[in-house]
Amino acid sequence: MKNNYFKLFSSIFICLLAGLIGSLFTRPAIDTWYAGLDKPFFNPPNWIFAPTWTILYILIGIAFYLIWQSGQKREQIKLALIVFIVHLFLNAGWSIIFFGWQNSQIAFIDIVILWMMIAWLLDLFYKIRKSAMYLLIPYFLWVSFALLLNLSIWQLNYF
Repeated sequence: MKNNYFKLFSSIFICLLAGLIGSLFTRPAIDTWYAGLDKPFFNPPNWIFAPTWTILYILIGIAFYLIWQSGQKREQIKLALIVFIVHLFLNAGWSIIFFGWQNSQIAFIDIVILWMMIAWLLDLFYKIRKSAMYLLIPYFLWVSFALLLNLSIWQLNYF
């Protein structure tokens, strides 16, 4: 039982850590570079992002935990765990590219790949444990929105 709590805590912590890494590059750019960009009409207020991402990272962590709990012996589960970890790097990388490098074009490429990996994770998780897949749906929807927002910012500012 103690091992289950450790795995749950670790799963959530790993996801929140990806968010923390991204936020280190995001925060300094919000009031400077990002504030000067033209944004689409559907751009949410800045304060909405931190609580939304925190909730999403917790849900993502729980989903990861449920897959991790399913064991690592089956090749399907190993693949899901590997894809999950790679996708987290893309997730944190987006903030580094968009806010840290201030490059919305390369960030768009990153988020498209991230979006495809989340879609792949939905499929992998569905085959292993449906409840884990359901926990990723809000994340997939939010990243879909973020993809559209990234594209719009890129177009409004660089075309």
